[in-house]
Amino acid sequence: MQKQNKKQLEFIALMASLMSLVALSIDALLPALSEIGKAVGVTESNDNQLLITMIFLGLGFGQLISGPISDSFGRKPVIYFGFIVFVIASIICVYADSLEMMIFGRILQGIGLSAPRTISIAMVRDSFSGDYMARIMSFVVVIFILVPIVAPAIGKIFLDNFGWQSIFYSQLLFGVLVMLWLWKRQPETLKPAHKKPFKLSLFVDGTKEFLKHKSAIIFTIISGFITGSFMVYLSASQKIFEEQYALKEEFPFIFAGLAFGVGLATFFNGTFVVKYGMFKLVSVFMICFVAISLTYVLLFFGEENPSATILLTFFALQFFSLGFLFGNIRSLAMQPIGHIAGVGSAINGFVSTIMAVPIATLIGKYVTTTSLPLFVGFFVCGTISLILLQLVKKQYAKS
Repeated sequence: MQKQNKKQLEFIALMASLMSLVALSIDALLPALSEIGKAVGVTESNDNQLLITMIFLGLGFGQLISGPISDSFGRKPVIYFGFIVFVIASIICVYADSLEMMIFGRILQGIGLSAPRTISIAMVRDSFSGDYMARIMSFVVVIFILVPIVAPAIGKIFLDNFGWQSIFYSQLLFGVLVMLWLWKRQPETLKPAHKKPFKLSLFVDGTKEFLKHKSAIIFTIISGFITGSFMVYLSASQKIFEEQYALKEEFPFIFAGLAFGVGLATFFNGTFVVKYGMFKLVSVFMICFVAISLTYVLLFFGEENPSATILLTFFALQFFSLGFLFGNIRSLAMQPIGHIAGVGSAINGFVSTIMAVPIATLIGKYVTTTSLPLFVGFFVCGTISLILLQLVKKQYAKS
């Protein structure tokens, strides 16, 4: 039993590390957005947000390739290939001398990272199911959250001492270590009996099967709205704290504290989800998510930014709710499609990300002098998600 628990803990840590490659590539760059923008000739500060949102565009499209292919060739080989693409993309970013070249590199980074991000979720689904799968995902996300907590601080250290290019090199080093760990310690999770012959119709057939499951569709759409609203924060947080509040030096620590709130909630979720179930937790904390954002909008509509303390309090409450939403929504979407976990995870990730990018880009344009548009976005996305939850409520009423 002790050996099995130890093996399970290593599995959780490895899956979290695979997902963390994405977080590191996004969050470590936040303190350096202004410097990178200057280096590649950005004239409008809002355009710096593209360095964050465009990697998500690559993640969305990349999942359409990596997920289905992993159902044919196995999970591990596709992850290795994705990392090679990520290496090439990182080199392009380091030597980029224009915004267009940097955006191309970031999109390509997203395509490469889509393999470890998507396939790590498929590997969890290969190994677990039901509320226990949600429990494992919660613990994966808890460790995964540690990266956003420390990434901006790490990024600032590299930025101050070695320049912004060194941030990309540090990501590559971390990635190499994770790939070696995966190669040496993790067996292939896709059983030979579940492998599907590689053919062009693989994705088409998988999509048809995915569309048969109403709950998978609805929770995927909900995931898009929630991810989109949070992506606005990721892309605009540097502008809010450094420009609107003049907290440039404090920004990495503020970001870390808020990320800790998400991690704390996710940790509690790992315990509560087995007792109360995924759907009940999502329902309760979606209401909290909407109520918190609505309160902020009503209090500060038409007003200047409140004090940093008040803003951080609202952010902390908002992100604590998100900690109970992220893993559970994804698990609810994946629950009925375990037999097509690779394709299913790809479709889920693609749709939610492709929804999230325009949502984040649209709302982010309005985050100029106040953070109010961000909370308006939280409210609108949360309200639509609450309405969608009602469409599958009967399915979970007895559970």
